Amino acid sequence: MSERRTSDPIRVLLVDDHVVLRSGLRMLLGAQPDLEVAGEASTGEEGIERAGAVLPDVVVMDLSMPGMDGLAATRIILASVTPPPAVLVLTMHAEEEYLLPVLEAGASGYVSKSAADEDLVRAIRTVAGGEVFLYPSGTALLLRGYEAARGGHRESDPLDVLSERERDVLALTAEGYSASEIGEKLFISPHTVDTYRSRVMQKLGLTHRSEVVRFALRTGLLTGG
Repeated sequence: MSERRTSDPIRVLLVDDHVVLRSGLRMLLGAQPDLEVAGEASTGEEGIERAGAVLPDVVVMDLSMPGMDGLAATRIILASVTPPPAVLVLTMHAEEEYLLPVLEAGASGYVSKSAADEDLVRAIRTVAGGEVFLYPSGTALLLRGYEAARGGHRESDPLDVLSERERDVLALTAEGYSASEIGEKLFISPHTVDTYRSRVMQKLGLTHRSEVVRFALRTGLLTGG
């Protein structure tokens, strides 16, 4: 994700084929002093072109559009735009059907269109900060999806390189907690949490927070309960 000074607004690219919805989102985001709509697109292909031109911090991506869908556009944007933005999927589709493919495509979160007025601003700030945005039900849904895909088999060996505290930080990060929230739970400072997370990602060869979520689920570190 692009390096952004904390004093700079978060630059957002809106990719959705519904003009009225984009207009509403533009008004919603424009009312926030720390957010800026840097561009808009109505198709996946146009979204790829605009992402390369405006270099947003966050792309808000619709899933269902004429031509290329949002998942395909997400993969291409993350592979071709430097530095890559965080991608936040905004859709009306059922969470249980699309959440797993969304994260596998490299997106950093999922927001329901029906709750966009309440959740989108918070989600954009979350993914712009390098975190993953998931609803409380998201972890359990992802866990069920991975178990079904893998026939219930779970890998555990990769966790052997982590200390107990590193595993705790990894699990809480995958569950969507912020550094300050993890610090409160583990009685350590947010800075120490960031140190642990950096160490975990280095040990595991991970570069994005969305990869942390997928790794924790794949290895069975999350129980879903």
